[in-house]
Amino acid sequence: MRPLPSFRQLLRALCVQFLQFFLAIAFSQAQQAPQKPTEKSTANAATPGEPQNPAQFELLETKYRFEANGDSRKEVHARVHINSDLGVRQFARLNFDYNRSFQSVDIPLVHITHPTGGTADILPSAITDNPNPAVINAPAYQDVRVKSVRILGLSPGDNLEYRVITTTTHHPLAPHFWLDHSFDRTGVVSQEFFELDLPAPVNLTTRMGGIYGANHVPPTIYVNEVSTFYSFAAERDSVRFVYRWEIAPSRKLEPALDDDGAPAPDVIVTSFRFWPDLQASLSDMLTDWSQDDRAVAKSRLGTLSPDTLSSYDKLLKSYEFVSNLTTLDLPLGTTGFRHRTVREILESSYATSEEKCFLLALMAKLAGSHAEIFVAGAPGAIRQFARPSALNRAFVVITEKEDQPRRYVSLDPSLEVAPFGLIPSEFRGKEALRLVPDNDGRPRDFDSLELPSELPFRATQQVAVTASIAADGKLTAKVHYSLRGDNELLLRIGFHQTPKDKWKELAQLLSLSDGFRGQVTSVTASDPYATREPFTVDYEITQPKFVDWSKKPVRIPALLPQLGLPDPPARPAPGAATAPIELGTPLEVETKMTLHLPPGTDVAAPTGTSVQSDYATFASQYSIKGLTITASRHINFLLRQVPADRAADYNAFLRAVLGDQAQDFTLDRETSLAPATKP
Repeated sequence: MRPLPSFRQLLRALCVQFLQFFLAIAFSQAQQAPQKPTEKSTANAATPGEPQNPAQFELLETKYRFEANGDSRKEVHARVHINSDLGVRQFARLNFDYNRSFQSVDIPLVHITHPTGGTADILPSAITDNPNPAVINAPAYQDVRVKSVRILGLSPGDNLEYRVITTTTHHPLAPHFWLDHSFDRTGVVSQEFFELDLPAPVNLTTRMGGIYGANHVPPTIYVNEVSTFYSFAAERDSVRFVYRWEIAPSRKLEPALDDDGAPAPDVIVTSFRFWPDLQASLSDMLTDWSQDDRAVAKSRLGTLSPDTLSSYDKLLKSYEFVSNLTTLDLPLGTTGFRHRTVREILESSYATSEEKCFLLALMAKLAGSHAEIFVAGAPGAIRQFARPSALNRAFVVITEKEDQPRRYVSLDPSLEVAPFGLIPSEFRGKEALRLVPDNDGRPRDFDSLELPSELPFRATQQVAVTASIAADGKLTAKVHYSLRGDNELLLRIGFHQTPKDKWKELAQLLSLSDGFRGQVTSVTASDPYATREPFTVDYEITQPKFVDWSKKPVRIPALLPQLGLPDPPARPAPGAATAPIELGTPLEVETKMTLHLPPGTDVAAPTGTSVQSDYATFASQYSIKGLTITASRHINFLLRQVPADRAADYNAFLRAVLGDQAQDFTLDRETSLAPATKP
């Protein structure tokens, strides 16, 4: 959370934990995707033979075969050495996601070899096939499934071997096919093999160490320039191309980057020649509103808002209505970009992210707004080769002003509780592809838009702490948050997706990030769906023995959240330019504290600070009135970044803020004073 980075990290981690546990939609990476090993920090990576990882892939062999009609077969063969009890837990169950409407998963081999030489094969009865937990309550999407195999009798020192075959037939986007693949860089895999079997004719040419399709004849194959680190071979006959990579245990792969320096897979296969081809395919699916769709959507719009409302008010009500539908938490494209009719969506009260955009764009058009569907991906992804796997988010973009300069509003109804016009920060200012076709029924050449980078309102964060210290040193505090902006969205999602009986745990992490070490006793929050107003959170916390009056004197900090500012820029590599200092979205933060002290306490307050700059301002005030201490800190981030040539100025600003936050109040109290007793 900027300006509270520790808070942001804790809340993101907490949201993941609670979603995984309570919604049961996520699995351990080692369990969910053994077809691609669990990613771990390279700093903790083990060299072959060193049991530093809970489990080590001694062999990971992956083979793909694609047919000209778009069908495919993926086979994964793995041998895993279990090093610890954590490895046993990670591989106690293997899970494989698939869509039954166009895919099947077979597990022909699961074999355990014990250190003593004994072996065991997993029986077919240990394999289960169930709907994905994200669609348990969505009867229309029971084809989105997880095939699991339970591994019984696994112990540290065992070797686990398994083979998994995934077959795809009649994909909704067939005859097109595509693939992204990246080789392991974590040290979890000792030896890796990768094979591609592709249909001919394909004329290939080599350029900059990569392999590209020539003359735009599909499929196109791109190989990142890491050929120094692996062996590569290709074979061709009149019917097929076969490519093989062998990654030796001693290999050291550099980060995979495209020609523009953006992260990229090591291998990309795609039968889409250009992005407009893919845009046209997705447009045909996501903007194909039927007459019945229009009639049902118009009827529902009429129940939401009378004709006397303005187009904007109708749009706002449409957005809130569609957002409040339950979102099926499925990655973009899980259903092959298929969607149900408007009638089916409304009758079920749940939808995929694609369906929400499909419905919202239609209702917005009927309300009189200029609405279009856009899809975005990771940074740089849509400047690489065209394929659906590069896309991970769908938006509805409203053009508010047709004249130059045009003004746009981005809407993400999949979040359910996002304020109107607020989308996740990682997508703001990023390029997205337009899916609405032009008059000829096809998108224009690489028709894209930079999603708005500005927030729809001023980002603010207010924190008020009202606390008291008792004669026995116990601290009791009430903390109130009121937020607008990115941190608001984070907290809305966290409280919305966490059951109320677990809100204390959520507030406990929030309090820890604020520096409180006590126990949260109660917590309340405003309605996450009430997105037109700031989101508020209130919690009470107690901490026995917060101060020890026997110490002379007692020093305590202001009971305020720390204002985390970006670190100063690191010294650049020789010849490299110094990067600007990223401050993020402009944000105003105001924190206040009122602390009541027990009778007989003397107190000395620190001196306030004031720093002014064109990129940020900071001011603090501390005062004492009788037995009441007040403190406030106010920081206002005015710009998104500080130019690199002003690093010295920023360092001075940072030192002033950190120096102010390091100041303490000094308390002194006679310990012989007995606490007041009740009559």
